[in-house]
Formats: sequence, C-alpha cells, structure tokens
Amino acid sequence: MRSLEKAITERGLVLSEGVLKVDTFLNHQIDPALMSEIGKEFAARFRRELITKVVTIESSGIAPALMTASELGVELIFARKKKSITMTDDVYTADVYSFTKQETNTITISKSLLTSTDRVLLIDDFLANGQAALGLASVIKQSGASIAGFGIVIEKSFQPGRQKLVDAGYRVESLARIETLSHSEVEFVKNEMASQSL
Repeated sequence: MRSLEKAITERGLVLSEGVLKVDTFLNHQIDPALMSEIGKEFAARFRRELITKVVTIESSGIAPALMTASELGVELIFARKKKSITMTDDVYTADVYSFTKQETNTITISKSLLTSTDRVLLIDDFLANGQAALGLASVIKQSGASIAGFGIVIEKSFQPGRQKLVDAGYRVESLARIETLSHSEVEFVKNEMASQSL
C-alpha cells in the first residue's frame, strides 16, 4: 500500500535494526485519512470471507481495526490488556508477550461478545515475532469462532511472526512488509501486495 509505505518512509523513525517508531501516524497520534484507507484496503481483501466481527488488542490496533469494521459493517471487539472491574470471570484469556514493552499481559475478551457462529478478522498494527497474534488467535479459538485471517498494518518480514502464523494455517494480509531496518532506512519487501493464503 503506497500511502502507508510513504508514511513509514517520511514519518517513521528507525530506532534500531528491530524497532520502527510510527507514533506520528499509527500508534500514538493517529492519521484519520490514512486509517480510513487502511480500513478500506483490509475490507476489500477480506470482504468475501463473510466477517461478523473484527478483533484486535488494545490499544494500537484499535484505529485500523475500527476503520476496517466500519467498512465491513460489523462490530469491533478489542481484547483488554487489564481486566476491568466491570468484567466478570466469564471471559476468554491468553498470555501475550510484548516485544516493544518487554512485558507479558493477560488479554481478555468477555464470553458474551463472541460465539461459535462468528467469523472473525484479526487486525493488528505490527507483526514481528507473532506472540500477540497467536495469543489473540487462542482467545478466538476458545470461543469456537472461526478465524478468517490476520490483517497486519506493518509486518517486520525479517522476524518469524508471519511464518508462525502461516505454519499454524492462517491467512496473513500485510499492507506494508519491511525486509530490513538499518542505518535509519527502511527497505520494503518487493512485492508487498503478496499475501499468504491457505
């Protein structure tokens, strides 16, 4: 997706060979026009999958997931990283390790929000090592719902996340695939539109 790649190149900041900072448009300050484009692109890629719910993890995945849900005309659920006092014990949970925050969180979704008849699209801002994605998939599986695939805004293709998801049998659609981060430069995978469908 060219507008996303342009935003990454012009507004992103490479902090190291493994860390890309995109807080000016994606995960701190939000660019609504770009998020709208992202939502339309994910919706176009998954429209034939008969999605009933879009699911993400708070908080950086919420903006692209909300735009996608809006385009698909379905509800958005975000997994909470901290259980609210208003939530009962009737929840699905999974432990998820965050590479950027260097911590493990127990993500939670209320059982009342997902059923075995749901067809779920999972959206996240980044795919790196795959722990968050697999943790989220685990929560969905507990409900008996089916997973249509993963929509990833930015994939670090030099890390093993994509392969873990593909090996687990999931469809992965990434809008920008980064091959390398080095010396303040971002190099994209040549065919970023290519997906892995199983």
